[in-house]
Amino acid sequence: MKETPQQYTQRIVGYMEGKTPLTVQASTAKKIERLIKGVPASKMKKRPAPDTWSVNEVLAHMADAEIAGSFRMRLILGSPGTPVMAFNQDAWVTSGHYEKRDARKSLELFRTLREANLALLKSLTPEQWKHYGIHSERGQESIEHIVRMFAGHDINHTQQIEKILGK
Repeated sequence: MKETPQQYTQRIVGYMEGKTPLTVQASTAKKIERLIKGVPASKMKKRPAPDTWSVNEVLAHMADAEIAGSFRMRLILGSPGTPVMAFNQDAWVTSGHYEKRDARKSLELFRTLREANLALLKSLTPEQWKHYGIHSERGQESIEHIVRMFAGHDINHTQQIEKILGK
């Protein structure tokens, strides 16, 4: 059974209990780099089950999600209250040919985008953290909430990679 947008939000934000979002976000790329170090490309391409993503697909998703998050935050900062479109992650996996992507290159793209986003976030005023957009599925989301969601998203997918690799 698929989660509703509200169930997804609750689960992802739940990963953040007692954690600082920017600290989580700043450490994710290095943590994943350690997890995949020495893992053969063939193992990272293998799906653990037909309906479950491979490490390659997870990392390509994280890179593309960081692009989407980058755009959403900049859109909101430039035009508070703006509509923010959802995206179909499964359609992106297929249409973006995630299975063919190199996991290490996806991780490097993720790292680069994340560093740019963290630099932006560190420059924001307290008022800008409260700016929000209207997500098409989840409703009003502030920059502060988006940052918390992305940190929880990091934890979710890092745990997924650990499970796939048996670590």
